[in-house]
Amino acid sequence: MDLEAERGGGTAVAGKLRVFLGAAPGVGKTYAMLREGQRLRGEGLDVVVGLVETYGRRGTEEQLGDLPVLPRRPVSYRGTELTELDVDALLARHPALALVDELAHTNVPGGRNAKRWQDVRELLDAGIDVATTLNIQHLESLNDVVEQITGVSQRETIPDEVVRAADRIELVDLSPQALRARMAQGEIYAPDRIDVALDHYFRPGNLGALRELALLWLADRVEEELADYRARHGIRAPWETKERIMVALNGAPQGEHLIRRGARTAARVHGDLIGVHVRLDDGTAQREPPGLAAQRALLRELHGSYVEVSGGDAARALVDFARAESATQILLGPTSRSRLRELVSGSVINRVIRLAGPIDVRVLPPPEPGLLTVPPAPRRRRPALVPVRRRRLAWLLGPVGAVALVWALSPLRGSLGLSGVLLCLLLVVAGTARLGGLFPAAGSTAAGALAADFFFTMPWHSLAVERGADVAALLVFLAAAGVISHQIDGLTRRSQQAGRARAEAAVLTRLAGETVESGARVSSDLVAELRQVFGLEAAAVLVRTGAMWQPAVSAGAQAPLRPDEGSFSVDLGEDAVLVLRGAPLTEEDTRLLGPYVTQLKLARERERLAAKASAAEVLAHTDALHTALLEAVGQDLRAPLAAVRREAGQLRGAAGRRIAAEVERMERLVANLLDLSRLRAGVMPVVLRPTAVAEVVRAAAEGLGGVRVDVGAELPRVLADPGLLERAFADVLAWGAPGAGAVVDAGVVAGRVDVRMAVHEDPAREAAGLAVVRGFVEAMNGELTVEEAPGGGTAYVVSLVRAVA
Repeated sequence: MDLEAERGGGTAVAGKLRVFLGAAPGVGKTYAMLREGQRLRGEGLDVVVGLVETYGRRGTEEQLGDLPVLPRRPVSYRGTELTELDVDALLARHPALALVDELAHTNVPGGRNAKRWQDVRELLDAGIDVATTLNIQHLESLNDVVEQITGVSQRETIPDEVVRAADRIELVDLSPQALRARMAQGEIYAPDRIDVALDHYFRPGNLGALRELALLWLADRVEEELADYRARHGIRAPWETKERIMVALNGAPQGEHLIRRGARTAARVHGDLIGVHVRLDDGTAQREPPGLAAQRALLRELHGSYVEVSGGDAARALVDFARAESATQILLGPTSRSRLRELVSGSVINRVIRLAGPIDVRVLPPPEPGLLTVPPAPRRRRPALVPVRRRRLAWLLGPVGAVALVWALSPLRGSLGLSGVLLCLLLVVAGTARLGGLFPAAGSTAAGALAADFFFTMPWHSLAVERGADVAALLVFLAAAGVISHQIDGLTRRSQQAGRARAEAAVLTRLAGETVESGARVSSDLVAELRQVFGLEAAAVLVRTGAMWQPAVSAGAQAPLRPDEGSFSVDLGEDAVLVLRGAPLTEEDTRLLGPYVTQLKLARERERLAAKASAAEVLAHTDALHTALLEAVGQDLRAPLAAVRREAGQLRGAAGRRIAAEVERMERLVANLLDLSRLRAGVMPVVLRPTAVAEVVRAAAEGLGGVRVDVGAELPRVLADPGLLERAFADVLAWGAPGAGAVVDAGVVAGRVDVRMAVHEDPAREAAGLAVVRGFVEAMNGELTVEEAPGGGTAYVVSLVRAVA
């Protein structure tokens, strides 16, 4: 609603509030408010600046221009003179539009109102339009979220309903990069606050999160206004202002497939995902479907929401909820009802389609066959496995059908005879065996034989048999029916075995193909697929941490938390175990489980190596940073050290010599640091060749008093860089206190040459020297250990690789 809209004559009309909302300080809220005030004043509107804080920003001060500014009201508080908005002066002036900055400001105690938004409300009640500014962090509902993001607590807050009641809210937006650039140029804070602000509150991540908060809060307000408008005008048809994907859930296995498809669709169109379960209020106690808990968890994982609604008609309840929530799509899975039940009670899918009107209804097919459960293997020396539903139907239709057939043919017994009706019964027996298996076929055989005896043998309508031919015919019928039933059962078993073999081959082919294509599979995908392939309730990989088991990966509802909670478990090594819960696994299942176990072990090994590689990458990055820092520090220290050396050269006496010695020691450390950084960066080459240890030690001890070298010339040569090794020995020997002396000896230990240097260290030696020496030694494939010397002091042992003769 525009501020320049016409006003009523003498009637008391409440003023209109316009809020310029920003995600952070400095985005230009006050600038935008003043610019809008200049525009409206140019159109002839009476605009007055009630209070504006420019904070010395040149651009903001320029926007004030010739706008009339109302003087502030002086307030004395605890001996300090402050200024506040002069509400009385504004009411007396009664402009068409008052510009009042910082809506969340807290007034000086003792005034007429505690908060500035209360001052603004008085102006609005008096019929004065107000334009004001506000940062998102001052909204009461977002205050704690902003504190979590930025680490800064905002004491000045304003109730959300005050801002939501505004007639117009404009978001003053600025990208984090642009805002940080303004901050760096000194356009927001004083120079002494810029670095701190950029490193803390104004970090790019903080600004991005605050910006998203502002956009989401504003979007919610727009959505509320749209819902109010539709309710006032009685609009029930959905407006596709935002996609809302509604998934109907009933706990069936295909529900997870529906949720994932809905989540992908919602992500593509930046919409919302809502899962809806209808609980029928038919007066009967209903248990929650077993798969619904897992589907709720999957919805949360995919950032969707879950809702339960009640109703006597599932289709009507779904469509009513979709209209209430302005859903744009309804996703339904394939029906699990039988044809008979659909004929009796109707199809929910068809009713939803008829009732939905303009709402899109999508009926998704079941998951691809490649993801279906592997059928159970037929049991040896037992009848073929037949679904319970088919077996029950066969028990109902087989015996009843046999008796009904004999009764229907009984009027033809004179022409048909016993043998004819028994041949017809063989067809019933064969059909029953194919439908329900061996036992229902046996029942049909017995029922048919008794019915044939009753209706087709003399004496009629009794179970007695007078003629031997009839007895023989009945016995032949029983035998033939048994043979046919057994053959059909065998064919069914072989068909099931072939189906099982095809499913196993498909699973193994997919498993091997995906492994060849993309390497070791991810553990979570393997466990989820394994659960689905074997039709298990849940599966999990548990890892032992001390005395406790922790789930590393799990799939299914109520995954096992201990190995004894499952029906089957497999050791994966390294204190890990695969635990399965569900129907017991057969020998064939165990054989098929083997490749999954192998893949799980490979996946865990790959994840372990990936974690090590990631850690190594972090260490390498850190090492590179350290190297760069050493290089920079070393280069920066050379100039001041040279200046100190020049100044020390002008001094006479012990002080000058002491300063020169310390400068020399620092220059040696800087040189070592630079060389160490070059070594780690691979710039300084290390040339390894057979080297005589005794010569290197004597060269390193030359010029150092009190060093006793006990290294024989017969010591084996080592593989080292002579220059680098000499520097390492010289640095260690230089750590000795003046006059304390040092002892150097060497020997062969475990196939390597160990050089031991025992020194009484100077307390003032540099701490970084040890890291430098260790770096030199390790660059030559050696090892440096530090231990306590037997005669006092510290022993540094350099272990080097022997040169091959």
